[in-house]
Amino acid sequence: MNWKVFWVTFGTIFLAEMGDKTQLAALTMAAETRLPLSVFLGGSAALVLVTLLGVSLGGFISHWLPEGMLQKIAGASFILIGGLMLWGKW
Repeated sequence: MNWKVFWVTFGTIFLAEMGDKTQLAALTMAAETRLPLSVFLGGSAALVLVTLLGVSLGGFISHWLPEGMLQKIAGASFILIGGLMLWGKW
């Protein structure tokens, strides 16, 4: 276990997720259902699965694409998705 990578990953994802749609959806669901434990467990399971898929795909793709190209593709994807959201297409 590389603890430096662990903590950098934790900090990056923690800060990126603060105040995003996922957190707001969980807040809303917990308030509406008044079942915070169920919302917590369901949300946690979903985030674990999404992270597993992302890590698996990243590990698979890294065998064929150089890191720099992968970063550029990810950056372009963020810009594209942001533009689509800005113009109401996403």
